[in-house]
Amino acid sequence: MTRRIHVIGIGAGDPDYVTAEAVRALNDTQVFFAMDKGEAKTDLVALRRQICQRFIQTPGYRFVELADPQRAKDAEYRTAVAEWHAARAAVWADAIERELAPDGVGAFLAWGDPSLYDSTLRILETVAQRVEISYDVIPGITAIQALTARHRIPLNDIGEPVLITTGRRLAADGLAGSAVVMLDGDCAFRSCPPQTRIWWGAYLGTPDELLVSGTVGEVGEKIAKLRAEARAGHGWIMDTYLLRHR
Repeated sequence: MTRRIHVIGIGAGDPDYVTAEAVRALNDTQVFFAMDKGEAKTDLVALRRQICQRFIQTPGYRFVELADPQRAKDAEYRTAVAEWHAARAAVWADAIERELAPDGVGAFLAWGDPSLYDSTLRILETVAQRVEISYDVIPGITAIQALTARHRIPLNDIGEPVLITTGRRLAADGLAGSAVVMLDGDCAFRSCPPQTRIWWGAYLGTPDELLVSGTVGEVGEKIAKLRAEARAGHGWIMDTYLLRHR
């Protein structure tokens, strides 16, 4: 018997983003595994619970919250991430063996889409080397889709490519053309030319959603200030933005 795992993309915050395929997978699941990232991020687990309460028709499922290993802050970036993923894989493997019956069905709920700057699939590859599991992936609405929809803009210029990158890479490589930037804790957009267009959004699809657009010269410092205040108020922030030369 093989334990089955669903990796379910649940969208960027709005429960209405949850797809019909995701609803079927939610109703097929007996145990939901969620990472406990500390008191500041308890509302992320709460939102996952709310989605289950809304869409699951038959009670009987349960949540298992797992303590998230700490990522080393003084190590080289890629080394720190690799060690963190390995530690997570050990926690997940132990929990799946302990909490899920040999023929059971479990799930991890991925914010946005599991394919886009999410570590779930890489970690499950390691888990599968330790525990006999099979897993499938249900796509979700990404933060990029939510961002462009909220700002009512196309992602790309006609016939032009779009780069998806991180704040770290933007700071190192600069901007050429259009780029979606994620995981930017240092507001790297401020290094772009002031005429660069920016469309920024945080907490997309939630009641706390924030949106700002303009040029970096016009709204860059406003975004940085708003972001810092929001992070201090909530204890966490999820944001992304689109940059484009004009």
